[in-house]
Amino acid sequence: MRSFDELLELSAKTHGHLCAGQVIGVRMAMLGCRLVKIDEPRSEKFRKKIMVYVEMDRCATDAISSVTGCRLGRRTMKFKDFGINAATFINLESRDAFRVVSTERSRELVKQYAPEEEDHYRQQMQGYRIMPENELFDVQQVNVRLNSGQMPGPPRSHAICDRCGQVVRDAREVSINDKKLCRICSGEGYFQPVAPVEI
Repeated sequence: MRSFDELLELSAKTHGHLCAGQVIGVRMAMLGCRLVKIDEPRSEKFRKKIMVYVEMDRCATDAISSVTGCRLGRRTMKFKDFGINAATFINLESRDAFRVVSTERSRELVKQYAPEEEDHYRQQMQGYRIMPENELFDVQQVNVRLNSGQMPGPPRSHAICDRCGQVVRDAREVSINDKKLCRICSGEGYFQPVAPVEI
């Protein structure tokens, strides 16, 4: 794996700026990859052997994607909107999985690791760079239930929503009263339709 500084530079370039979230995300991804024994996650050899679940849509997620090469479009990154600065790294061959969580105590500990820095954000960036992993993260070995519809590659199934006619891929349909529905028609939509638009 490349050095922390190289990965952080790449991550900041991809993300658009350098921030404490980038530092945490790069370190989290490096630790996660080491735990699941994938040393070059962006290489062709490992590209389809690693999957990451991220639990927050913040800066660290971009860093994790940058380091691992995992992407939503490749189906190797999964997003769970839990609002927790955490990620679970999975080796798809061995099925070993580890959940890495950024500790809340690390926010205060940065003062010990960068006492000379008065600006809080710069203090975080400097402190998170050098803080030991066991103070920056909590780690848990976990089991992740994966089915074929979650794996990288072409869609494994297609269903047609009985209400709107939309095709639903990878077993994401919902069965209600013997009808197959897309999640929007089942009431899980994130929007309210206003009017169709002619294009």
